Amino acid sequence: MLDTFWKWYEERYRVIAPATAFLFLLQFVHLYWMTTNVVFLRAFGNSFWDPSAFWNTVIALVDYTEIPAIVTSSIFYIYQYQKSEEMRWRSVFFLFLINSQWIHLFWITDEVIYAQFTGTALVVIPVWLSWIAIFIDYLEIPVMVDTIRKAIISLSARG
Repeated sequence: MLDTFWKWYEERYRVIAPATAFLFLLQFVHLYWMTTNVVFLRAFGNSFWDPSAFWNTVIALVDYTEIPAIVTSSIFYIYQYQKSEEMRWRSVFFLFLINSQWIHLFWITDEVIYAQFTGTALVVIPVWLSWIAIFIDYLEIPVMVDTIRKAIISLSARG
């Protein structure tokens, strides 16, 4: 059954690789918001972008695309792991980076961090834990770059 799935996956790789990259491109919206509205608020005492309630809702909805991005990219790197023995360490590394996002999703969410940094949190956690959660969010950037690169390669490949 798995062999059938991987054969199907390989036949559709030219579509799957760009779709995976696209899901990650959406995360740039979230990372931009987090950097300019959350990180800059804590670092400089002022956020550089404070979107309206409507745009905060849109950004939150975009952030939910992170879950399918984690799933599709995990399958993507398992596929890469199987295809290339010399690049297995790289696939494992990217699998680690992307799946570290689960810790952030279920441990300290962006809303908790924002509440900590603005002083509106119901439960106070140490600031350094908030910074760790933010750092975990940025671990997806190398995965974004790699999936975009592989999507471009798959689209430019003949066949």
